[in-house]
Amino acid sequence: MKAVKLKPFLTMIQSFFTTWALMKAGRMEPGNILTLVFFLLVFLFYCYEDRSVSQYEFDRRKCLRNVSGLTAVLFTILYMAVDSPKYIENLTSPLFRFGILTAVFLGFVFLFYRLLAFLFLFTTNKPRLNRFLFSDLYNKQSKKKSIKGFYVLHSGLCAFLLCMLCWLPYFLYQYPGIMTPDSIVQFEQVLGVNPYSNHHPWVHTLLIKLLYSIGYQLTGSMLVALSFYTFFQMCILAFSVSYFINTLKLCRINPCISFLCTLFYALIPYHGVYSVTLWKDIPFSAAILCFSCALMRLGFTTAASSTNSEIPLFHCRRQQILNWCIYIVSGLMLCLFRSNGWYAFLLCLPFLLIHFRKKVRLMYPVLLGILGTVLIIKIPVMNAFAVTQPDLIESLSIPTQQISAVLCNDRELSPEELELIENVIDLTYIKELYNPYFADNMKELVRAGNQSYLEAHKREFFKLWISLGLRYPGDYLRAYIHQTYGYWYPDSFYPVADAEGVSATTLGVSHTPLIRGPLVVKGKEIAIKLGSMLPLYGTLWSMGAACWVLIFCIGNVLIRGEKAKLILYLPSAALLFTVLIATPVATEFRYVYFMVFSLPFYLITTLMPVSESGS
Repeated sequence: MKAVKLKPFLTMIQSFFTTWALMKAGRMEPGNILTLVFFLLVFLFYCYEDRSVSQYEFDRRKCLRNVSGLTAVLFTILYMAVDSPKYIENLTSPLFRFGILTAVFLGFVFLFYRLLAFLFLFTTNKPRLNRFLFSDLYNKQSKKKSIKGFYVLHSGLCAFLLCMLCWLPYFLYQYPGIMTPDSIVQFEQVLGVNPYSNHHPWVHTLLIKLLYSIGYQLTGSMLVALSFYTFFQMCILAFSVSYFINTLKLCRINPCISFLCTLFYALIPYHGVYSVTLWKDIPFSAAILCFSCALMRLGFTTAASSTNSEIPLFHCRRQQILNWCIYIVSGLMLCLFRSNGWYAFLLCLPFLLIHFRKKVRLMYPVLLGILGTVLIIKIPVMNAFAVTQPDLIESLSIPTQQISAVLCNDRELSPEELELIENVIDLTYIKELYNPYFADNMKELVRAGNQSYLEAHKREFFKLWISLGLRYPGDYLRAYIHQTYGYWYPDSFYPVADAEGVSATTLGVSHTPLIRGPLVVKGKEIAIKLGSMLPLYGTLWSMGAACWVLIFCIGNVLIRGEKAKLILYLPSAALLFTVLIATPVATEFRYVYFMVFSLPFYLITTLMPVSESGS
């Protein structure tokens, strides 16, 4: 009885701390009347959430609370790691600073815990979700022509054509394609101006060269030849969308949901811009979506709500062969179209082998075949073509930034440590060059110095990095947060898809729009800027939001007791991990475009009742 009487009082306390946190996060003064509005809304929501959770099935309730609590604490820590300095910027007393930060921390934990628990209540309600996700119109007894027409409308072919149609204006305006300095570097290798390098994936460069050569042989025009690759890349991206939509169709997903997914790809402006941008990240993202869909088709079954019978995600030998082909090709692209993709595949490989232990005769030769093929391409083939590999400092962005932060903060170093660093770089201008959000300045400083000394003394520098980290953990932590926050902090602003035209070059190509005029330019500008203006819609432009959607989907799978589905998110999670340990830029959307591109896949698969298929 006492616990029941105390519950409203405890809810009021939690609501008070949450209101405090929202006040600080919203940069409001304590006397703002909106704080009262927040308190009332939060209190009513917390009371409703209490009743809802109490009715949740007992055997899953503990898991729900644990996952919600752990995720809430993790999110609060990371959110406040970036935002908290603004809460105490006008305070000097350490006691007051500690008190404010503690109150805000508790308020956010209460808020996110309650929100997550409430969302998990809905996303783990399988009967209700089945009615929402699946459509009884797939019942064979239904023969209405209007229904058949609607299903044709949301088919994979329709998705492909709709994407190509919506992206066509970007192709015509950005003709022959958007080329940034990275694209120019690869194009120089295509033309033979510079020797081959794997700094930008060599296989991707060869693909550009193949399409460019075909186009040039047919037309004799550099612009038209380059547009051959641009159009091909659009087809790759649209095909991956088509394959995903067909996968949803095989799963008997409601056609309205499938069509909304198609619109997400066809209408969100950055998909159109990226489809015509000559970056390896674009076909790489398409490969991740195809790899994930093929993984689900080959390893899982689903059940339609109307029959509750298990349905394999391929129905004939031809479909099965297609799935295996896509799985193999997308797996090779995963390994060869980005350097971190190769490391992500190696991280995934043991788990894939364990997961598919019942399919040894089929899956093991394929996975090991992908591994062997990539090793052959990376070692003997690249050596035969004299392809140079990225230098050592390219993969050391995070350690370089952390050591640079220690130096710029004038921390005490021993004469031996200082001498070790000075043997590699000139410290004269390090404070002027150091940018906590951008590692390229420091990498170029190393390249301008004596990088060979660094390569010859790797062990000594590794010990130096560890030693400085133990002595100055605060500097290391702040440097890491500054270098990576864009990928997990949901409220960071960064330009997305603002690249345009062809960067300055003497190679003979330039921006030659086929459609132009103020209406076209202004329309494109407004489409891109809307992401920074409209609430809710703007979350689709946030890398941090995409990261937390992925984490939410993983937590939801755990609560639903469908741990086998974790394998579907493993490639994306491994790729995100590699970005977070090696990114050279804090806010580069294209580095995690694969995660944004696969958002509909994460959300739908986490809600679907799928299970492992037999051997």
